[in-house]
Amino acid sequence: MKTNKIKFGISYINTGSPLHKLNGITKFVLFMAWVTMVLITFDIRIITAMIALGFALLKLSGVPFSNYKTLMTGTVTVLLLNALFMYLIAPQQGTEYMGSETVLLALTSHYTLTQETLFYLLTVTLKYFSMFPIALVFVFTTHPTEFSASLNRLGVPYRIAYAVSLTLRYLPEVTKDFINIMHAQQARGVDISKNAPVFTRLKNVAKILGPLIFSSLDRADVISNAMTLRGFGRHNKRTWYSLKPMQSVDYMVLTTIALVLAGGFWLRHQSDQLFWYPF
Repeated sequence: MKTNKIKFGISYINTGSPLHKLNGITKFVLFMAWVTMVLITFDIRIITAMIALGFALLKLSGVPFSNYKTLMTGTVTVLLLNALFMYLIAPQQGTEYMGSETVLLALTSHYTLTQETLFYLLTVTLKYFSMFPIALVFVFTTHPTEFSASLNRLGVPYRIAYAVSLTLRYLPEVTKDFINIMHAQQARGVDISKNAPVFTRLKNVAKILGPLIFSSLDRADVISNAMTLRGFGRHNKRTWYSLKPMQSVDYMVLTTIALVLAGGFWLRHQSDQLFWYPF
């Protein structure tokens, strides 16, 4: 039986790019400001510009496309399915938002495909997708320990900050465990390839997820015991080895982020309609 090969990873990759040299606080603020901007805007022009900027930053990070190709394919598939379900649940949602109706295809008495609905679904799908590249930029360019130190510096208790660090640090380990368990199960005759029926594949995937969950729980127990034996959490404060000082470029980036975000709030306040619709 031919085994499936998976090349997939979401973890810190040090390529020495300018984004890697930014402080963790700067990148965290950039990520949160980006998410805020996505939430407050329904202008497809701004959303498209954010997607282009996000992929430009992702290219600037120097991370090879193969490292996130699988994730991007999965994300696009999920978003397309989400758009389909949105249409099936509320086929007239776009017409209600745009205030007009241009029928392109009359399917049934209830389901009609309109230009407004297509524009609405496109805007919402791109809106969700615009957070994909900046999330990868943040994960690929920010070391987990550095990020935890930055959170602690912003006032987050170090116990919570360290928990976030452990989560980011062990995501690649969980991925490796999944691949190892999958190969072991395939060696035992468990077929999850495209040749097997869909329901058979779903049932066989459960045979992989079970051992993966138990191995993850066992790793968490080992880490918890090790941290307890070393007295973690005994003191109210702690120092961080990887905490980097803020530099002038960080303050320049933070100032730019503040100005752009303020502009986004101003545009949202001045806009009369929720969606920008040019037709």
